Amino acid sequence: MKRSQQGDGEEGVAEQEAGDEGLRLRDMGLWSAVSLTAGSMIGCGIFMSPQGVLVYTGSPGANLAVWAVCGLLATLGALCYAELGALVPESGGEYTYILRTFGSLPVFLVIYTFVLVGRPATIAAISLSVAKYVLVPFYPGCFSLPQAMVKVVATTCILLLMLVNCWSSRMAATLMNMCTTAQVFSLLVIMGVGAVVLGQGRGRMEALQSAFHNTSQQPGHISMAFYQWLWSFDGWNSLSQVTEELKNSNQNLVWALMITIPLVTGLYILPNISYLLVLSPSEILSTDAMAVSWGNQVLGAWAWLVPLAVALSLFGSANVSFFSGSRVSYVAAREGHLPQLLSMVHVHRLTPAPALMFTTAMALILVISGNFNTIVNFLSFLGWLTYRITFSGLLYLRIKKNLPRPYKVPIIIPATMVLTSVYLVLAPIVAHPQPEFLYVFLFLLSGFLVYFLFVYFRYQPECLQVVTLHLQLLMEVASTTKNAD
Repeated sequence: MKRSQQGDGEEGVAEQEAGDEGLRLRDMGLWSAVSLTAGSMIGCGIFMSPQGVLVYTGSPGANLAVWAVCGLLATLGALCYAELGALVPESGGEYTYILRTFGSLPVFLVIYTFVLVGRPATIAAISLSVAKYVLVPFYPGCFSLPQAMVKVVATTCILLLMLVNCWSSRMAATLMNMCTTAQVFSLLVIMGVGAVVLGQGRGRMEALQSAFHNTSQQPGHISMAFYQWLWSFDGWNSLSQVTEELKNSNQNLVWALMITIPLVTGLYILPNISYLLVLSPSEILSTDAMAVSWGNQVLGAWAWLVPLAVALSLFGSANVSFFSGSRVSYVAAREGHLPQLLSMVHVHRLTPAPALMFTTAMALILVISGNFNTIVNFLSFLGWLTYRITFSGLLYLRIKKNLPRPYKVPIIIPATMVLTSVYLVLAPIVAHPQPEFLYVFLFLLSGFLVYFLFVYFRYQPECLQVVTLHLQLLMEVASTTKNAD
């Protein structure tokens, strides 16, 4: 496959081979796969979403229960993706699986929403979180940060990450490894201090003693809580986007997921207990940066380390979104579902500059026009709509196609995930309708028009071809191709 893609560390950096080999990637081993998945999953959710979840669940006990259930759902979903990855050993994730199962139109709608909204929304939400943690030390005692400053810092974060990823895949990979270390270290510190507080008897034990008091019973609220938490686990499917670069994928795909997801679930639940031991529910609900409020109460003079570590951690999560998302654009452009320009790479830097710049532009629009919780709800709804189609595809292949399967999960698992995703898509629409859901529906309708005009009928206006040629020359990028193998 002649294309520029990105992996983890030295194992995932595009390199120029001699002769006809073109742009190639070295293979990823098991621990590189674990690092990529963990780096994708551990993001701003653990530092931002607890506030949103407590609003919807109403109690600390339900808060922790939702965390545990989300970890289980992520594990079951990852097992389904492991079977699909062994059955269809190609990069591209949901795009590839839906394309091979249901054909061109459904997969175009998926990639249409992913490229225009999904990936940019992830980057926008994480960048807003970075901005809040960067600004909190400059506004001590302020419970509501100036939104204009938040958006300026978030915009700066996005532009800086675009420059890093456009300049060097190796630099972006190094940044990812550094930030993954900061992510895990931050959570370990929060867990360790929480254990000390509990051991000294200084914690707010009343929050745990009456853990389920005031728990919400409304299905719409419960589903919205799952939206906030499941977004924190988003990234469990990231390894499916790089299946072609994984050594011994049939075995390492499963092992990487089984190592990473339980580890991340533990790293999520224990810090939440630490938050509840230190902060009251009212303090959690009133702060824009919960980890900073936690650090101010327990770390004293060292509290400044918390926003620094968290901001670096979140910066790395945004980098992972830039870093891994380009593969899907490559595969989709290869299949003719996206403009050819998005599959091109810089001829000297070997980076997917056009795709990165386009994603940056869309993320900036969302940062300027939205806020964190709105973007998360929109993104989670869109994500579980896509997951439902993918899980349904696995059931379809299991029932209709007698294919050799190197790895196979019990059929009850994909069936459970289909029912869960249907609930998560429909319950908030019925019980707690919001404008974001209408936007998704209208956006999908526009996708039908775009598909039939530009993909099915292959309408290519001459002006678009001229613009593509000029942009290719201006950005010094070249087309990628797919090898016969």
